[in-house]
Amino acid sequence: MTIWERINEAIAALRQGESLAEVFERLRTPPERSVAFTIAVIALGAKMAKADGQVTRDEVTAFREVFQIAPDDEAQAAKVFNLARQDVAGYEEYARRIRGLFEDDHGCFCDLMEGLFHIAMADGMYHPNEDQFLEHVAELWGMKRAKFLAIKTRFVPDTDPDPYYILGVDPQTPIGDIRKAWRQLVRDTHPDAMMARGVPEEAIKLAERKLIDINRAWEEINGKAA
Repeated sequence: MTIWERINEAIAALRQGESLAEVFERLRTPPERSVAFTIAVIALGAKMAKADGQVTRDEVTAFREVFQIAPDDEAQAAKVFNLARQDVAGYEEYARRIRGLFEDDHGCFCDLMEGLFHIAMADGMYHPNEDQFLEHVAELWGMKRAKFLAIKTRFVPDTDPDPYYILGVDPQTPIGDIRKAWRQLVRDTHPDAMMARGVPEEAIKLAERKLIDINRAWEEINGKAA
């Protein structure tokens, strides 16, 4: 059974009256956490795509870019996206259940947020309603504002891409400690580490852009210190 068939089973259970709590409880442990991760991005991404008043083809395409979908799975994935978009449950309920599922796994929340930002920016605009949506989701997940802003600066062109924000350090931090922070982020962005957090193999492409941004931030800071 492919991941999309397993995801469809979970979402179908929701539409048949099973509660979010019951569905997510079954998805708590590996390898089912990858199903939960995908449902989270699908459900929140589908709902966020309507936050600016419309669901564009670009936003649907961005969803396909987050998850590398094999040709044989395209019909199943499209069905999953449409089911999530039509689901009556509010995004706050999904966000809270995701918080309970991943608990204090802050790395996973960052992975999820990066997928949502990728979808939000697909049409080339960052709508105020999308910003409000993502900020509220971050609050529901207990994500520190500094971490949220670090992700935002990487995705939103009008936001100053502060390299210190990206690496999660202050300008006053010793260069040796900044180097350690950079190396830790590189390790956390490795595909094996992301899959251990529950990111499905189909979405590991998210790591490519993140690693580029992390290395660029370190090069800029290190260049100033040289």
